[in-house]
Amino acid sequence: MAGEESTTITIQEPLIQVIQAQEQSEHSVSGIVDDTHLDKSLHRLDFLLSFLGFHQTSVFSSGLSWIAFLVVGIALPVVILKLGNCSASACEKYQVEDFEYDVLASQASLGVASLLCLSYNLRSYGIRKFLFVDRYSGHVVRFMDQYIHKIRNSYCQLVFWLLPCLILKTAREIVRLSNVNEGWWQSAGISLALIISWTYVNSINLAACILFQLVCNLQVIHFEDYGKLLERESNIFDLMEKHIRLRNYLSEISHRFRIYLVLLFLIVTASQFVTLMQTTGYDGTITLINGGDFVVNSVIQVVGITLCLHAATKISHKAQAIASVAAKWHAFVTCSLEGMQSRRRLLSFGSLGSANNYSSRLRYNYYSESDLESLDSMTLPAELRLASSFVSSYHMRQSFVLYLQTNPGGITIFGWTVDRAFISTIFFLELSLVLFVLGQTIVLSPNPILP
Repeated sequence: MAGEESTTITIQEPLIQVIQAQEQSEHSVSGIVDDTHLDKSLHRLDFLLSFLGFHQTSVFSSGLSWIAFLVVGIALPVVILKLGNCSASACEKYQVEDFEYDVLASQASLGVASLLCLSYNLRSYGIRKFLFVDRYSGHVVRFMDQYIHKIRNSYCQLVFWLLPCLILKTAREIVRLSNVNEGWWQSAGISLALIISWTYVNSINLAACILFQLVCNLQVIHFEDYGKLLERESNIFDLMEKHIRLRNYLSEISHRFRIYLVLLFLIVTASQFVTLMQTTGYDGTITLINGGDFVVNSVIQVVGITLCLHAATKISHKAQAIASVAAKWHAFVTCSLEGMQSRRRLLSFGSLGSANNYSSRLRYNYYSESDLESLDSMTLPAELRLASSFVSSYHMRQSFVLYLQTNPGGITIFGWTVDRAFISTIFFLELSLVLFVLGQTIVLSPNPILP
């Protein structure tokens, strides 16, 4: 019988090991397959960024991207505007040259800022570390589907915002050039060249804003998972370690994008300031044909800065909301343990007499010398040990909540946290600038005083 039992045990143990090995291999294979899908998504994203000129990893690629930007984005529309055969009377109705140069300067300035800042970060960190989806961080397998969904959503946003403006720009160019006395083929070539130049430059501008939004949205996944982790994790040290890592991610994002965000805000503000000055100070008639580029350019720039501010505000408030979630978790755990403590005391003591007997055992008034010597090795009752551990865990949770409240985290720009208060400050600053410009350009004549 003993021999049979030993053989069955030796047969069962390898079988269990084989099953566990198969499960581990299946899990690893699924992780590899998911990682392959993420690699494909990142490769497509990297290809799009390389096509737009952000992928400047060598001298050749940097020179090629800047030459393409200077030729297609700046030189081509300037040459067309300089060499256009258009009389002053005809162009005044369908094209204002000062308007065109102002729009071109604002687009080119924003494109240069986008290429400089984002190409430097991509060259320094690579696409994986730039998006914080490094395969060695331990989060890739868990958040694989969400990563891929966010990356695909960024493509949809780029098309969603760029396509309506492209249609409006195309319609404006067709109407404008159809009324200019030039040949059909020449007008079609000029329209096509201007549309390609506009699409290229504004694709760079919008792609930079959407890329920043993608980085913030990927961190939103981590913070939402951290809020769920508070419901099932009880180790304070693990929670603090994970929160410190998330705060470091936000600090790195703020450090990488702070110059870009400042340049974006300054360029968009200056562009809108010039647009308002030009349109309110112009003596002629402004229509959607001769001033349509101002409208399209303003839409692109306002959409870009809105996407950046919305993404930064969202991740900042997600980071700040962790403190309230942790406070609620702390209160719930404290009340649950307090109720458990009271029930255990009632069950252990039973009655007032047993409570008195229990308290009398803790008095050391009538011990002999040998008994007093044995007090050093005396252990506390289970109830007191549970109370001390309860107090210790309470203080740990309390210090953890205090740490979260004093270290909220978020996207910062040179120390300024991008949240709702920051956006309100920007709004009133822009409103003051608009009112100032209107006060300088629009003059209302007073009503004559009747005798």
